[in-house]
Amino acid sequence: MQTLFTVCVMSGAGRQLALFLCSCYVVALGVHAEEPREASHHEAEHYMAAVYEHQSILTFDPLALMSRKEALELMNQNLDIYEQQVMIAAQKGVQIIVFPEDGIHGFNFTRTSVYPFLDFMPSPRLVRWNPCLEPHRFNDTEVLQRLSCMAIKGNMFLVANLGTKQPCHRNDPGCPNDGRYQFNTNVVFSNNGTLVDRYRKHNLYFEAAFDAPLEVDLIIFDTPFAGKFGIFTCFDILFFEPAIRLLQDPEVKHVVYPAAWMNQLPLLAAIQIQRAFAIAFGINFLAANIHHPTLGMTGSGIHSPRKSFWHHDMEDSRGHLIIAQVAKNPLGLIGMQNTTGKMDPSHSKFLELLAGDPYCEKDAQEVHCDRATKWNMNAPPTFHSEMMYDNFTLVPVWGKEGYLRVCANGLCCHLLYQRPTLSKELYALGVFDGLHTVHGTYYVQACALVKCGGLGFDTCGQEITEATGRFAFHLWGNFSTSYIFPLLLTSGMTLETPDQFGWESDYSFLRKRGLSSGLVTAALYGRLYERD
Repeated sequence: MQTLFTVCVMSGAGRQLALFLCSCYVVALGVHAEEPREASHHEAEHYMAAVYEHQSILTFDPLALMSRKEALELMNQNLDIYEQQVMIAAQKGVQIIVFPEDGIHGFNFTRTSVYPFLDFMPSPRLVRWNPCLEPHRFNDTEVLQRLSCMAIKGNMFLVANLGTKQPCHRNDPGCPNDGRYQFNTNVVFSNNGTLVDRYRKHNLYFEAAFDAPLEVDLIIFDTPFAGKFGIFTCFDILFFEPAIRLLQDPEVKHVVYPAAWMNQLPLLAAIQIQRAFAIAFGINFLAANIHHPTLGMTGSGIHSPRKSFWHHDMEDSRGHLIIAQVAKNPLGLIGMQNTTGKMDPSHSKFLELLAGDPYCEKDAQEVHCDRATKWNMNAPPTFHSEMMYDNFTLVPVWGKEGYLRVCANGLCCHLLYQRPTLSKELYALGVFDGLHTVHGTYYVQACALVKCGGLGFDTCGQEITEATGRFAFHLWGNFSTSYIFPLLLTSGMTLETPDQFGWESDYSFLRKRGLSSGLVTAALYGRLYERD
């Protein structure tokens, strides 16, 4: 059944409307409507969700020391905007709203300068508490009180991110020297204002102001309208704990995800990884990013495996609300299971190549096995270029059709492609199999078809957002991990849905027959968590 969304303010990328506009219309979840809507049992099968990409009001100097009163004055300006968005969402029957990471207090603090911004956080597992109705139960909980009251006022579950503090004893071996833990914390309130749960960020991204909890929070909260939700924050999405472990529970079909994500093309723009996560795990992914285009921070969405609704805007400085109708039981992509060759001629050729091209150990210079020469008699040269700070091995993608293979460290990436017309652009197929060490350390296996920044090989891997080259393609690789994220991004920061994504004969593959605009990136992004 086609998943349908009612969206306020903006659909897709590129349209700029003020956040206070709220004329609503019904569209398919994603850029293209492909199937008619089924009206039967509609209310029972869906829930209403919202994410808000917030342009936070920041302190002029995050290193300066402020009083609690001054910190609250700043945070209340952001909370005023949150409350406005809650009331807009309430008018549309929203049942859960998600706000971004760092949206209330900002970022770039020291451990000392952030302290006035921190609320005291009792454990929801030990204390049942409604901050709005019991405001005097704990000191330094003004932000929690406002969020709790918003949830009541909007009659919806509310997910927000704030800084929290927790005193610790000197005999605690993990206790910091100042006698307190400071956490980057997501909180979940029910529609009656009760603090349902909290998640403390585990994988901190150069956040000197905060501590990682001594044990990973694995937080799953239940809702009356859609069942179980998992929750984690920003950089967590790239790691096994807690993101992957949460989804080992088959009942978790929804994730809420506050983020303050700086886009990094061609492989890790915010909306790219959000959508890829939804497809890879067959879940709904409710992602709220912060909005600071000058810092490269934008990209939020409500994503399902088959469709997405997103916002990415590097021009408009205003915040943005997405309201959408979400299926309680998201449907996976067609063709997630092993496929047959009867579906289309290109897939038959893909299967023939697999059958006739058994894995052979080749170094990066010997990119073609014997079978491959039947598809491409003139093997293009391999070259190296930096992509995402990693040294990729690449081959240029020339001509209107062909078959390419490029290998590194045992990972071989294959591309079978056709192009309706040739554009005056350079594309390349790249492979990387190694430890990523810049802005975080984690092991990556990647097969990527990318548009280069110019016509020189050294421009492959540059950050670009516009392209005209159209492709029909099969991309596959002999990955040694089952955790593969399919990335598909086209011109103008537009998301597209793969025709198929899955496994065939021990190869992970991604297939797309036609694109609505020029290809920017098509990639299989694999994570080997055990080799971090």
